Amino acid sequence: MESEDMQSVDMDLTGEFSVFSPSLQQAVMSFGAEQQMMQIYLRVRPFSNEELSGNEDQDCVVIDDGQTVTLNAPKGSATMKSSEKGVGLSIHKFSFSKVFGPQTTQGELFEDTVRSQVFDFLAGENTLIFSYGVTNAGKTFTIQGTPKDPGILPRVLDAVFSYIGGLQYEGMDLKPYLMNGAQFLDANQVKQERTAKMTVLASVKDECDHQRLSSSSEPSISSDITLSSLSSSNNLTETSGDQFALWVAFFEIYNECVYDLLQLSQSKKRSSLRVCDDGAGNAYVKDLKWINIQNLSEANKLLQFGNRNRSAATTKMNQSSSRSHSIFTMKLLKIDGQTVERISEFSLCDLAGLERCNKAKTFGERLKEAGNINNSLLILGKCINSLRSGQADGAKVACVPFRESKLTKLFQAFFCGKGRATMIVNINQCASTYDDTLHVMKFSAIAKQVQVVQVIPDKPVEPSVPCLVGRDGKPLMRNGVLEGHPSEDELFEEDDLDMSLLPQNELLNIIENLRTKFLAERRKNLVQEMEIRKEMGDAMLQQLLESEELRIRQIEELKESYAEKLENTFEMYKDVIKEHAYQCAMSNLEDNYVPLDEFTAEQEKAEVLRRKVSELEDLGRCVSPLLSVDQWCQTEPLTDPGETDDRIKHLRQENCVLEKMCEDNKQLILYLEKRLVDLNQTLHHVRDDFLEKSADAEALRKTVDEQSKSMGEVLCQNVEKDEEIASLKAEIEKLSHKSPVQLKTRTRRGLLANIKESVSSPRRGTSSYSLVKPPRTPKC
Repeated sequence: MESEDMQSVDMDLTGEFSVFSPSLQQAVMSFGAEQQMMQIYLRVRPFSNEELSGNEDQDCVVIDDGQTVTLNAPKGSATMKSSEKGVGLSIHKFSFSKVFGPQTTQGELFEDTVRSQVFDFLAGENTLIFSYGVTNAGKTFTIQGTPKDPGILPRVLDAVFSYIGGLQYEGMDLKPYLMNGAQFLDANQVKQERTAKMTVLASVKDECDHQRLSSSSEPSISSDITLSSLSSSNNLTETSGDQFALWVAFFEIYNECVYDLLQLSQSKKRSSLRVCDDGAGNAYVKDLKWINIQNLSEANKLLQFGNRNRSAATTKMNQSSSRSHSIFTMKLLKIDGQTVERISEFSLCDLAGLERCNKAKTFGERLKEAGNINNSLLILGKCINSLRSGQADGAKVACVPFRESKLTKLFQAFFCGKGRATMIVNINQCASTYDDTLHVMKFSAIAKQVQVVQVIPDKPVEPSVPCLVGRDGKPLMRNGVLEGHPSEDELFEEDDLDMSLLPQNELLNIIENLRTKFLAERRKNLVQEMEIRKEMGDAMLQQLLESEELRIRQIEELKESYAEKLENTFEMYKDVIKEHAYQCAMSNLEDNYVPLDEFTAEQEKAEVLRRKVSELEDLGRCVSPLLSVDQWCQTEPLTDPGETDDRIKHLRQENCVLEKMCEDNKQLILYLEKRLVDLNQTLHHVRDDFLEKSADAEALRKTVDEQSKSMGEVLCQNVEKDEEIASLKAEIEKLSHKSPVQLKTRTRRGLLANIKESVSSPRRGTSSYSLVKPPRTPKC
């Protein structure tokens, strides 16, 4: 089965290029039989001095042979961490059509990858070469190179001019049109084309002259691209009258917008171009500027002019990071007199690199650019993966997301049998970008399994002959027959059938048949619409019921959780109030607190002292009428003077002691009275605080009661909603039993709209409500 498919593909290719010589047809058939899969080449960039000093060389990339590469995950990478957890492997092997190491030169890369495709381009085949890889992997260097070491694009141009050097078409009156057409220009249009070309070339004249002087001593590119035996080795035989015209265009896809890099713009804001369809499934860029070039010097000037307008910026990982996908397209017209025999296309695409925003440190405009770049590359991967999956199933690919991105939309023709696509994968050997490199290698492994020709047309393909249009865009005559290519204004217009040539009776019959079919189709659509409406109504009702049940459960859960929270909060407030009152009382009584035993002992001492004072006062009253001690001593006869002196001294000492004790007792009484007053004040403060906290607790209880009341209102509203839902169910059951014609007149606005209006109208007046705990019964 697979061999039969490949034979049909070869037959289709041979039919498409049937304008070639028989020898070329045989070469194309043999080439398609040998190479069935997309050619994927790998180029490894050498280390820079900064990378070597930064310990980036950890043997992450090992070239086993000319077609196999092994990737070893370094320590600290996401791949190594996953493998340590038992998820995935730390070593991966990949195979390519050919692997080019860090020592590969630009000339060797061109000879082994692009040289054969240049032959195909000169033979009339469409070719696409695009570079793919992470940022700072050497993609732009591979495509364009430097003035001293040119890349693929300058070498392709030099090879083409080496072949058509003596066969160039001097006039500029034949210009590419749409995908596979040519437009004839009048004298004024040719003059405009020449003026536009000279304007672009004049803007970079000084730079090119300076570079030409600096590189005059270096050998030409063509020294290592010997195409002298091109015609004989590849069966490219040209007749004496054949001439070639080479037209080029240079544009970029920046933030999913197409911009012409060869367009002179006076303002800083560039105008974007549209990607259109030519009516045959081929995408093209409308209003793209095509310039006819005659030599390699003009091509280099255009390339420099386009690179000067290209979007580039500096990131942490790349000093000159491309922020767009640039596409340089060449179209070669083979002309015999005033007839365009064939048109071939050669496109080289320098894709912007994959990058991680956290590593590249992009933000603002750079972050937006990185997002669009990664998105377009992601869609490219999805397209290639879809193609591979379709081929693995052995079925025709029916749904490939080419139109999700402008990049894949422009590449679609090359993946669908109208050209040949080749991918050059560029990687670096840095350990810090290993995870991104592994992603690129996995993508290339998928792309390697995609066949060159993907779509096999159901009908035989007619020979691809370029369509010639006039200066107004209208098709011209070829051998007395009008060209079948539509004009650019008619690409999206449908052809109108001229019915005026039919008899009136046949027209009436056709109208009647169409009316009958229309009515039958209309009835069928009405019945189908009613069935769909009923199914959608049932589904919507079921969804509403489920959502209502879910809402009721959520309300109950919220009620329980809020009630529990309120209970916990109330208990917490009570504990806090008690604790606060106790702390306040203890803080006030801490300094003035007297134990009861000491207080009783002091009272007993005071009572004893009080009795002694009273006794002394009684004694004083008894002694006061008597004479004083001195008088008594003078009046009383001195029976014994020594005894009398001792008695007087003793009485005086007792008197002093008694007076001192009375004074101490008075001070103690005053101190104790002061302490009693302070204790009374402290008790008054504690009572006031307790009354204040009791008032706060009462206010909290009132708040809980109000919230419980609002919760009751919410429950009442839920009951009303349940009644509305029940009424809606009854109404839907009544409507379902009625006839489709009656239901049509009453459900013109749609069943879904009525349900939404019925459900949403009662809720317009209701505001947001809070869920509270139901009121509690006061505890006794």
